Amino acid sequence: MNKLKLIFPLVLIGLIGIFTLTSCGDEEDVPRVMVNAGGDDGDVTGNGGTTTATHTWTNNQSRTELNMDLTSSNGGSFRVVVQDADGAEVLNEILTAGVGDDSLTRCSAPGTSGEWTVTITLTDFNGDGSFTLSQGC
Repeated sequence: MNKLKLIFPLVLIGLIGIFTLTSCGDEEDVPRVMVNAGGDDGDVTGNGGTTTATHTWTNNQSRTELNMDLTSSNGGSFRVVVQDADGAEVLNEILTAGVGDDSLTRCSAPGTSGEWTVTITLTDFNGDGSFTLSQGC
């Protein structure tokens, strides 16, 4: 009976460990958008998933220049949309793997300086990429 009392907790701990390991999803399948602290540049990665991330960025100018690139062998798209401090869309660019160029540089339309909103959308994205926003252009 004492052996049973000792074995039962060990079996229970083992089962909990197995359940925990098998119930967690593979985090590598989740696309990620990582924005650096200043909000003016960042990186994206993904293994086929879709996600959207939004952050604010202080732009003291009326325009911004966007540089973005992607490396993707299996498809997907990487979109950056920028709105000025009044909420007006001043830039909307997309790179799609296997279609056209894999990098671009664009100057935004004029907007109101202040806190700008940057929305990054990865759709069926498989690969990695980066973006940089510069004040003015």
